[in-house]
Amino acid sequence: MELLKHFKKKLVLVFITALFLFLVFTMKTPSTYNSIPKPSGPPSACSMRISEQTITPLNNTKHLLVSAYMDQRVKDFDIRIIGIFRRDSIQPLHCFFCCTGYLSKTTPATILQHPDNFGFPFVTTDVMCQIPQNCNATHVTLLTTPDKESQSTDQWLPIRNKDTIGQKEENMQFDFTVCISNLFGDYNNVLQFAQTLEMYKLLGVNRVVIYNTSCGPELNRLLQSYSDEGFVEMVPWPIDKHLNPSRGWLHSEHGGDLHYYGQLTTLNECIYRSMERSRYVLLNDIDEIIMPYQHDDLMSLMNTLRNQHPNAGVFLIENHIFPKKHFEPSGRFHLPQWNGVPGINILEHIYREDPARNIYHPHKMIVRPGMVEGTSVHEVIKNFGERYKVPLDVCRIIHVRVALQGSLTLEQLNVDKRLWDFQEKLIPNVDKVLKRVGMLNLT
Repeated sequence: MELLKHFKKKLVLVFITALFLFLVFTMKTPSTYNSIPKPSGPPSACSMRISEQTITPLNNTKHLLVSAYMDQRVKDFDIRIIGIFRRDSIQPLHCFFCCTGYLSKTTPATILQHPDNFGFPFVTTDVMCQIPQNCNATHVTLLTTPDKESQSTDQWLPIRNKDTIGQKEENMQFDFTVCISNLFGDYNNVLQFAQTLEMYKLLGVNRVVIYNTSCGPELNRLLQSYSDEGFVEMVPWPIDKHLNPSRGWLHSEHGGDLHYYGQLTTLNECIYRSMERSRYVLLNDIDEIIMPYQHDDLMSLMNTLRNQHPNAGVFLIENHIFPKKHFEPSGRFHLPQWNGVPGINILEHIYREDPARNIYHPHKMIVRPGMVEGTSVHEVIKNFGERYKVPLDVCRIIHVRVALQGSLTLEQLNVDKRLWDFQEKLIPNVDKVLKRVGMLNLT
């Protein structure tokens, strides 16, 4: 009996010792069967090389990346990367994601060149990606080889518009955004630009996005003032540091690598940049005003058009030239305080050409950005709703520039004083901004 008690005590002691050793071993040695714990923050592989540039070269290619956006409107895709690709060097690419806490496996990329290249070797390109399962993607890059580990030189693009899904138009930050692409050279048309921006304010525009490569010194000062005010969003566009951009639209005539300093890329980028922030986006040039002729402002115009055409997402507005060589004869708007300000005084030009209907006549657009997939300069290339051409008596573009039909006499032009309807508010507002930048002539 005594021997049995001794044996039981020894057995209990062995059991306790074994249990203790087991607990110590399992606490110090992680099990190979457990999932690898995810780090609390993004790994250094994608946090150290996040691109802060508006144009990012893609490693091991001749291509450039611009931005990445969540876009689940197209079946089987989650991400749209906007880029500029060399057309003769397209190669298979693979999407690589930084998820919340870990790196994903790659997924195959679908490369979609835009149809308008105008003969240039580089073209606006969309790269479509699918996010792997269980990945809360925050950044993306492209690789030339599948399942390759990220290199220290890889540049990660932040994924934008992650809150767009299901967002209602009426909850957006802005009603109207104007997208103006590509300032370059020494463009310095200060007076016309100030008048145009102040006119757009009166029409209800909340924000103007400008892609700026370069401009004249006085215009740069004006743009900086509007940027400080919060009305203009200046996007640096150093395309000339990466390519030889063309000043023209056709490669056979103008040469260079890319159409008009990348105009098509910036127009598309601006639509996606505005998609979760603006109900409407106006796509027009720096010297154009989309002007309602039967409404006091753009919102009244769009409310009417939306009631009449609820399924339309693209509204085409016809361009009308006001030749700058013809002046209003009374000189009532030749104002002394604007003497010395570089640029055109649009209030002095009231004579409008009738478009030549026997040739192609361009339009510009007001779009609902969530209903547009891609655009060219004068028409969208892919959209999800209907397109509507707005009648001339409802809305047209006021475009003061060199005459398109130079042979027309003054008697063959139409008198159009629509801008004068706003002169009582427009003139003091222009005076105010010119004074703010030190360009108002007070003598």
